[in-house]
Amino acid sequence: MYLVVGLGNPGLKYLKNLHNIGFMAVELLAEKYGAEFNKKGFKGVYAEKNAGGEKVFFLKPQTFMNLSGESVAEFSSYFRIPPERIIVIYDDVDIAIGCLRVRAGGSAGTHNGMRNIVSHLGTENFPRIRVGTKPERQVEMIDYVLSDIRKEDEPRFAVSIKAAVAAADDFIRGKSIEEIMCAYNGVGA
Repeated sequence: MYLVVGLGNPGLKYLKNLHNIGFMAVELLAEKYGAEFNKKGFKGVYAEKNAGGEKVFFLKPQTFMNLSGESVAEFSSYFRIPPERIIVIYDDVDIAIGCLRVRAGGSAGTHNGMRNIVSHLGTENFPRIRVGTKPERQVEMIDYVLSDIRKEDEPRFAVSIKAAVAAADDFIRGKSIEEIMCAYNGVGA
């Protein structure tokens, strides 16, 4: 089994926010697999599909960003999905807009949603796909991440979100995290 988690905030007011890039990516990936987010539980909404003999779950925690770990931990515990089979897609203000970074594990950095996931899973050893949202000028960070993607930035985000979907798809198809890192790190740079 695989679990692909997209991070974001629930509700229409956050739909196009920078902080919802994880939701955007996991929705696009689920759509690619023909899976619908029609199930509720584990403090989230989720979809599931069989792919290549493996069950794949797509999860959007509904706890709001900073409590995402509650949903991820409940879900992975119930279905007994080990951390190495969980991949999390999220926005990262430390990476340039349009760029992607895939990691096998490591610290949560400045991202509160990831800090909460690390805390609830009790490990940093799970793969993640970070989509760059670094501001190009000095801004108040909370206002920035909760702002909508600017029209002029949409093409760069479209490229990085599609690359995040492709990287997660490779993960589901059994490619090693090292292969995925080589293929996608620096996309858009």
